[in-house]
Amino acid sequence: MTDETEKKSITSDGSKGNESRSPGQLAWRRFKRDRTGVISAIIVIFFFVIALAAPLIAKLYGKDPYTTYGLNTPGLLGDNGFPVKPNGGMSPDFWFGIDPQLGRDVFTFLLYAIRNSLLISIAITLFVVIFGVVIGVTAGYMGGKTDWFFGRVIDILLAFPQQLFFVAFTPVVVSLFVPDNENTPTWLVVICLVGLLTAFGWASIARLLRGQVLALREREFVEAAKVTGASPARIIFKELLPNLWTPILIQGTLTLPAMVTTEAGLAFLGVGLQDPTPDWGVMIGYAAKFYQDDITFLLFPGVAMVIFVLAFNLLGDSMRDALDPKTKR
Repeated sequence: MTDETEKKSITSDGSKGNESRSPGQLAWRRFKRDRTGVISAIIVIFFFVIALAAPLIAKLYGKDPYTTYGLNTPGLLGDNGFPVKPNGGMSPDFWFGIDPQLGRDVFTFLLYAIRNSLLISIAITLFVVIFGVVIGVTAGYMGGKTDWFFGRVIDILLAFPQQLFFVAFTPVVVSLFVPDNENTPTWLVVICLVGLLTAFGWASIARLLRGQVLALREREFVEAAKVTGASPARIIFKELLPNLWTPILIQGTLTLPAMVTTEAGLAFLGVGLQDPTPDWGVMIGYAAKFYQDDITFLLFPGVAMVIFVLAFNLLGDSMRDALDPKTKR
C-alpha cells in the first residue's frame, strides 16, 4: 500500500482528519449534520431578517402599524367593530387582515412587534451574559469572601419570585420618573424592562460559570501561569475565558427565547410596552379580548411566537451538542 493510499484510508473514518481541525471546525461539522439544528437556524435567521427589514417591508407593502384603516375607510369594519370580510378581513390589500375596533393592518403590526420584541430581548440577553460572566468568573477565581458574598446574592436572586416582582415593581420604578398625570414615554419603559430583567437574569449564568472557574483554577495551566507571575487579569482573559466560551454561548442561546417570552408576558400583563407600540405581548393581549369572535388576530402573533421560541430552543440544544458532544443524549 502506497503512502497516498494509506493516507486516504486513515482519513476515511475521520480520525486522522479530525486531528488537523480546530475545535470550532469540528463543532461546525457536527452542527451541519444536525438537520433539526440547521432548520432551526434558518427559521431564527428568517425572524431576525424580517425584524431588521420591517421598515423596508412595510414601505414596499404600503402600510404602517399605526394607521387605523378600519376607521378611515368605510366598509372595512362592521357596526360591531369586527372586520366585514371573513378570516379577520384578510384580502390582497391586508394580507393578515385588520384588527377589531381600530382596523390596523395586522401584517405590519406583527412585523414591528417582532422587531421591537427581539431588539429588547437581545439587549437584555447581552447585558445578562456580560454581568453573568463578570460576576461568575470573578467570584470563582477570587474565592474567599468575594465568592461567599456573590454566592449569597445569587442564591437570593434565584429564590426570588421574579415575575411577581416585575409586575409589582415596574410601575413603581416608572412612577419615580413620570408624574401620574403624564403618559409614560416608551423609551423609559424599555429602559426599565432592560434594567429589571438584567438585574434578575444574570444569576443563573453567574452560578454556572462560577462552578466552571472553581474547577479550572486548580488546573495545571492556571498554576503554571501563576508561577510565571501572570496577573489575575491575564489569567482570566488568557487562560480561563477561552475555556468558558462554550457554556457562555450555550447559555446565551437559551436566555434569548426566555427573555422574549418574559418581555411579552409583562406587556400582556400591562407592565411592559403598551398599545399602540407594536410588541408581541401587546398584540396577544389585545387579541385576547376578541378571540371568541375573531381568532385570526390572535392566531398570527401566537403562532409566530411559538415557532420562534421553539426554533431558538432547538437551536440552543443543537449548539450545545455540537460544542460539547459529550452532553448529547
